[in-house]
Amino acid sequence: MTEAASEVSTGDLVREIDTLREQQEALRGVLRAVTRSAGLQPVLEEVTEACRRLCHADHGALWLLQGELLISVAHHAGEEAAQYDREHPHRLDRTTIAGRTGVTRQPVNIPDIELDPEYAYAGPRPYRAMLGVPILLEEELIGVVVVVRKKPDPFSNDDQALVQAFSDQAAIAIANARLIETVERQRSELARFISPQVAELISSSDGKQLLAGHRAYLTIVYFDLRGFTAFAETAEPEELIDIVREYHAVAGELVNEHDGTLEHFAGDGLMVFFNDPVPVDEPELHAARLALAMRERIGECAAGWRKRGYDLGLGAGIAVGYATLGRIGFEGRYDYGALGSVTNVAARLSDEASAGQILLSQRAYAALEGGIDARRLADLQLKGLARPMEVYELIGLSS
Repeated sequence: MTEAASEVSTGDLVREIDTLREQQEALRGVLRAVTRSAGLQPVLEEVTEACRRLCHADHGALWLLQGELLISVAHHAGEEAAQYDREHPHRLDRTTIAGRTGVTRQPVNIPDIELDPEYAYAGPRPYRAMLGVPILLEEELIGVVVVVRKKPDPFSNDDQALVQAFSDQAAIAIANARLIETVERQRSELARFISPQVAELISSSDGKQLLAGHRAYLTIVYFDLRGFTAFAETAEPEELIDIVREYHAVAGELVNEHDGTLEHFAGDGLMVFFNDPVPVDEPELHAARLALAMRERIGECAAGWRKRGYDLGLGAGIAVGYATLGRIGFEGRYDYGALGSVTNVAARLSDEASAGQILLSQRAYAALEGGIDARRLADLQLKGLARPMEVYELIGLSS
């Protein structure tokens, strides 16, 4: 081999290495955009610019399919052409490079649009050569990547393979975005039927373990309405549901505001617990604040109910202790619940409370002592407990 030939061979090798290095760096840029979780748009922008730069094209663009139209979502081109494409979606037909690529679901290489009788794009045309590659997800067309050159300089097979590789990355990013959107939508829908904390738990990485069952220290508040049974026996069904809806609306707002987890509601009975599945500081204080807020708000509601002839008032019980939590129910209908004597104590205290009264177990009072105003009541013999229990009435928070 002559010295001149050796120099040419070495030069070609250097250029090839530089090209490969540039391609790898562009691919890394796309992957970084994917892993940043900053949304889909940065990935589409990165893909479009990488295709334009690596193919030595003058402009690049990316369309996503919405219904029967291709919508411009990323455009590295002159502002006039970019604006026109944003305002004029492309149809799936053969008159544009994007539309033709979408129709065929195959790469389309037009060496010179001036010599293509089917090309009839009505917008600005400061280009001649075009290459379009479909973005496919399991044979489903989801978009198109296009690169163009101002001169009739045809794109090569290597250019086509390169754009195809980046369109595959765009497909992965779009699939991930769809999956995230689906999960978020399901979580939002789920949170309409169960507590937001439980909805979050179900889709979390440690959700399976927690749902299987675990032990936790809880503060439990149980609420029900005094006079509700007599009211339900005499009220019209429409009146009954109106009162229950108003009651539940207030409870739902305040439970979320005070970081509680609504375990269940049945008629006028509500059970809320604190410190699971999301740990909170001073769960006893959270529970006390919720109970006081509920007493105030339901007291306002009760004043209106009395004007309608309904004598109802809120009773509440607060207890603290350990319980077993997890998934309860059967296949097709599960809830997230707490089981243990602490739940029974809170419910029994609520049963004993008169309208406007909040009763505390001895352990609940001990945890709150110094932060609340309370008074000792006579010991109560609660149903299901062997011995009378020391009980306190919560008056308010201490100043």
